[in-house]
Amino acid sequence: MSDQEPGRPGIPAGPGGLAGPGSPAGSGVSGGSGVDLARVALRAAKEQARARGAAAAQKKQARRGGLRSGARADGRDPLTLGAAISRLITERGWEAPAAVGGVMGRWPQLVGPEVALHCSPDRYDEDARVLTVQCDSTAWATQLRLLAPTLVARLNADLGHGTVKLIKVLGPAAPTRSYGRLRAPGSRGPGDTYG
Repeated sequence: MSDQEPGRPGIPAGPGGLAGPGSPAGSGVSGGSGVDLARVALRAAKEQARARGAAAAQKKQARRGGLRSGARADGRDPLTLGAAISRLITERGWEAPAAVGGVMGRWPQLVGPEVALHCSPDRYDEDARVLTVQCDSTAWATQLRLLAPTLVARLNADLGHGTVKLIKVLGPAAPTRSYGRLRAPGSRGPGDTYG
């Protein structure tokens, strides 16, 4: 009985035994039975094995050249073109400009084929939320100005509330006035001398 603890038969004492004060099992359980000590020892062995396994996996992964794709889906798997474009639009915050660009492609369905024949969307200012529309005659520009509130409501229903606040309607572009080959610098044409 010299190498066992007094009063506890079957449990070895000292630095080589499980119940010694310097051992990991002895520090985890104080005054426990042999089953408790065995559980503590098993848990410590499992943790050590897990740590060795993780270190070996990291070494193996480094030798193979980094992460590899496995059986489960992750961020490195190939995507379809549509999914990749949707992901890029979301990451960059381009949802509103992309939606308005889609509206420009579906312009005839939104305003009707007759209006679309004479009026076309020109540009969209994201900061001011203004859609600029170019018309080929002043009559169609006037007609679209009258339809603008209805069109804004339809666009916002399709794109989301507040995407388009105003539709700016432009009439036909006037031709530049240049009279004659020779002109004085800064001259605005024949109206220069009359007013």
